[in-house]
Amino acid sequence: MIAIFDYGAGNLRSVENTLDAIGANYEIVNSAEDLRRADKIILPGVGHFGQLLRSLDQLEVRAALKERIEADVPFLGICLGLQALFDGSDEAPGLEGLGLFPGRVRRFPSTLRAPQMGWNCLEPQGDSRLLQQTGEAPYVYFANSYYVPAEVAGERAAALCDYGGVSFTAALESGNTFGVQFHPEKSSAVGQRIVRNFLEC
Repeated sequence: MIAIFDYGAGNLRSVENTLDAIGANYEIVNSAEDLRRADKIILPGVGHFGQLLRSLDQLEVRAALKERIEADVPFLGICLGLQALFDGSDEAPGLEGLGLFPGRVRRFPSTLRAPQMGWNCLEPQGDSRLLQQTGEAPYVYFANSYYVPAEVAGERAAALCDYGGVSFTAALESGNTFGVQFHPEKSSAVGQRIVRNFLEC
């Protein structure tokens, strides 16, 4: 079962539209029990880091979500869903992320317009299952004020992106754990290819 996790603020409709377009069957879920029976998990993220993590705690799914990711169940975190994998974020100081990877999410410097809104080019870093058949420098759609620094993701970075001279993690890949800072559900044919690649993992 492909599970799209609904924490109350994710961009579910667009994600559903993408899965419908590629012919995938899925369920919208919001409980630990649902996560534990899922074969693949998608965590869309729109809004505030603190809102996402507090919602996971209110729904009492933090432990189950970490358990499934650590068990190598294929997981795709979109935007905040990527950021949540780390220790914490400047957007919500004092609130712990899932802590699956070390490091903190940072805010773009005040010299840059935030959020970054619109299309930007990916810089793939070696082979990536997630980015297969997307071309050498695919364009995808971003809407983010916060980012995972390139050095924080390290070898887990499947693709980087540059915004105003800031190099950040655009896609992450570690085993069956994937994350994208951009929105594949708003990235046309390239986004559909990326979601299809994830579902084939």
